[in-house]
Order: sequence, then structure tokens, then C-alpha cells
Amino acid sequence: MLLETWLAFFAACWVISLSPGAGAIASMSSGLQYGFLRGYWNALGLQLGLAAQIAVIAAGVGAILAASATAFYAIKWFGVIYLVYLAVKQWRALPSNMAEEATVRPIGKPLTLMFRGFLVNVSNPKALVFMLAVLPQFIDPHAPLVHQYLILGVTMIAVDMVVMAGYTGLAAKVLRLLRTPKQQRRMNRTFAGLFVGAAGFLATLHKATA
Repeated sequence: MLLETWLAFFAACWVISLSPGAGAIASMSSGLQYGFLRGYWNALGLQLGLAAQIAVIAAGVGAILAASATAFYAIKWFGVIYLVYLAVKQWRALPSNMAEEATVRPIGKPLTLMFRGFLVNVSNPKALVFMLAVLPQFIDPHAPLVHQYLILGVTMIAVDMVVMAGYTGLAAKVLRLLRTPKQQRRMNRTFAGLFVGAAGFLATLHKATA
């Protein structure tokens, strides 16, 4: 892969990752609830979902899924339902005791948080179709494909890990300012609304027709 091609893809990855979406909302939600170190497990799950989508595209299955209206809408509505489920959980989340020096936060199981992040990314057909349209633009069909997809996949995941760390850390910092249960409930309900908004946006997606 030419250096110029990789640099162009590297720049594109930053634009894609920084664009607000369900993954960013999930990362901020986890940082808000669990703090950075615990909440970042969600971001690792997001990367597993991203890796799965890249693998699907590299295997050629992505083109089949993109062409199938049934598969597209099945993935889409699963994603909508899951985002609404996360919204309900966020809305019902109990405030933590942040008075004075109290720093106790709810304990989220790492595997549970990883699985949550994985489902957020893997259930987004827009991301799959988008990557199916973008990744081949940086692939040289005359060079070994596996090697190229590995380079692109590692680059995209590395950039996304940095960006999601930023979103998670930002939300974890905000947690320190939320001293009262009322403030925390307001923030939880704000994120619940963002999850519903992401679900609503996903619900409006229609499969592109040739």
C-alpha cells in the first residue's frame, strides 16, 4: 500500500470517528456512569464490532448483506430496539453518591460493557454499508487483499480507540461536576434522549436502491 493512500485513509478515519454517532453516545454514557477505566471497556467492545464489520467486508459477505433488503432491515431494527433498550437503562440509572469525598460508582462488569459496545457497532447497517463503499476505494485489487485489509482495519480501529477514549474521558470528567442526584438524573435523561435520537435516526434509514 502506498504511503499517500494510507495517509488519505488515516485522515478519513479521524473524520469518521469524530462524527457523533451511537458509538460516541455509548462511550460518553459509559464514562458518565462508570468513570474512564471501567467505562472504556465499552469502547473496546465497539472496536470488536468494528473489527467484525471489517472482517465481513474483507470476506466479501458485506456486499451480499448490502444487497439484501431483508438482511439490511433485520440488522437495522435490531439496532433500533437495542438503542431504545440502552435509553431505558440510562433513564432508569440511579444517581451515585458524589457528596463531599464520596467517589463510589456503579460497578459494570467488563465483559458486559464490552458486549454492549459490540452490539452497538455490529447492529448498525449504515456503518457496514458505509465501510463497504469507502474501504474498497483504498484497496489495490492487484495487491494481496488480506494484507491491505489488515492495514486498513488496524488503522481504523486504532484511531477509533483514541477518539472513543476522548469521549469516555470527557464524560468521566463531567461526572465529577455532578454532585447532586438531581444533576445526575438530568444528565442520565439527556443521554437517554440521545440514545432515542440515535435510534430514531437509524429507524429512518432506507436501503439504497440501484
